[in-house]
Amino acid sequence: MTNRTGRRAMMENGSAQQSSGESRLGAYLKDRRAKLDPAAFGFSAERRRTRGLRREEVAQRANISTTWYIWLEQGRGGAPSADVLERIARALMLTDAEREHLFLLGLNRLPTLRHPVGEAVTPRLQRVLDALNPSPALVKTATWDVVAWNRAAAAVLTDYGALPAAQRNILRLIFCDPRVRAAQFDWEGVARFVVGAFRADAARAGAHEAVRALIEDLSRQSPEFAALWTANDVSHFGEGVKRLRHPTLGTLELEYSAFAVDRRPDLTMLVYNPATPDDAERVRALLA
Repeated sequence: MTNRTGRRAMMENGSAQQSSGESRLGAYLKDRRAKLDPAAFGFSAERRRTRGLRREEVAQRANISTTWYIWLEQGRGGAPSADVLERIARALMLTDAEREHLFLLGLNRLPTLRHPVGEAVTPRLQRVLDALNPSPALVKTATWDVVAWNRAAAAVLTDYGALPAAQRNILRLIFCDPRVRAAQFDWEGVARFVVGAFRADAARAGAHEAVRALIEDLSRQSPEFAALWTANDVSHFGEGVKRLRHPTLGTLELEYSAFAVDRRPDLTMLVYNPATPDDAERVRALLA
């Protein structure tokens, strides 16, 4: 008897939690549509009992049934699909932050990252990079284009400013630049690692189409890249140790860490910290 009562209490508690979660989704949807101007979307603003868009207008813009949308606001019908939430997010003109919140309420997870068009870093972020000298630091996109760097990165890794913008791609440099290739102590291991990490980054950012031309071009230029890409391996670029053969400094050991850029899921900041005081002093002398 006690077990049956306990199970009933657990079920009722779970149902209450689900209902609470669904009602939060419904309340959020109602609030968002109430803040939209019907006239801005071509709907008549006359004879409305409440402000904002009607439910059927949101459903029309999202290309879903009115009944299904009403159920979502009422907390009925179960969890929506990611596709439905994406349509509703577009219909309600949600910002990235609002879209994330919608997915957390509806599916208890974040949405798939969207590959943004803009790739420039802010002046504030550039100042952060500059303050990290003598540690080489750079910012790369989800497609591994280098879009910002500091003096130490230019002196120790690659002088990105001397390259055309289209050539400031880490994969292109690893596979197509003899100088960069010669600087790696274990080029085969580095190449395998960066291809796997690149694949994971591009998929996470939803940048499949954006990298198609790059992959095709590198596959034509480098049979080694083509073989590694076909292997379908993935890896994560978190932190580790990198050893370089620098033409001026000789052997250099760097500890690297990757950091996400807030509100820019397509950008990653990489910081290469000299592993020993001697390494740091040699980089300082080079910059001086």
